[in-house]
Amino acid sequence: MEEQIDLVGKAFVDHYYHLFDNDRPALSSVYQPSSMLTFEGQKIQGVEEITAKLNQLPFDQCRHVISTIDSQPSSFTGGIVVFVSGSLQLPGEEHHLRFSQMFHLIPLLEGNFFVQNDIFRLNYG
Repeated sequence: MEEQIDLVGKAFVDHYYHLFDNDRPALSSVYQPSSMLTFEGQKIQGVEEITAKLNQLPFDQCRHVISTIDSQPSSFTGGIVVFVSGSLQLPGEEHHLRFSQMFHLIPLLEGNFFVQNDIFRLNYG
């Protein structure tokens, strides 16, 4: 069970950041109307609102480098909490930006998951 949760968590993280780095508008596919994103303290709810926020970030290109992925079962049946740490590389920037992000994944009937909760923070210091 634990190994399966880790595999799902890693597969989701690979998928999410691949979309973010290569086809950001397609991230709308991982959210639902009830989804909530907290981005640097700003709370945003709904597919269109979250997608708009992510597409309006002040950079078009980036590359996520993942350092750690930790996954746990959530109290929602079949749900998974995924915590990610890594760095964000922006073109022309010498220094990478460290970040942490948490996803609460909820299963859909067809065997996929959607993001119910998404919390993102840059790590300064």
